[in-house]
Amino acid sequence: MSSPGTDGWTLGVIVGLALVTVLTRCFFFISSRPWHLPHWAQRGLQYAPIAALAAVIAPELVMTQGQLIASWQDARIYGAAAGIAFYFWRRGAGQAVLGTIVVGMAVYLPLHIGLGW
Repeated sequence: MSSPGTDGWTLGVIVGLALVTVLTRCFFFISSRPWHLPHWAQRGLQYAPIAALAAVIAPELVMTQGQLIASWQDARIYGAAAGIAFYFWRRGAGQAVLGTIVVGMAVYLPLHIGLGW
C-alpha cells in the first residue's frame, strides 16, 4: 500500500506557476528604464477597486442562495442604503469610507440581530 504524495507532474506545475507569478509581478522591477502606463490605462485603473468591490457586494445585497430576495424585510438592503447615503453626504471629507462602513453596519446589525431580518 503506497501513501499518497505529490507526484512529479504536480510538483512541476506548482514550480511553473510560481515562476510565472514571480516573473509577471517582478516585470516592472527588472527593467532599468522607467515605464509609464498610457493615460487611458491609468484612467481605467482608477475604477478597478470600485468595480471589484461592486462585483463582490452587489450579488450579496440582492441574492440569497442564488435566488433574488423576495422580501423588503432584509437588513442588507437598509444597511446598504444607509451606507450609500452617508457616503454621498460625506464624500470628499475625511474618513468617508470608514463612516460608510460604520453607518451601514449600525443600521444592518440591529435589524438583522434584533428583528431577525
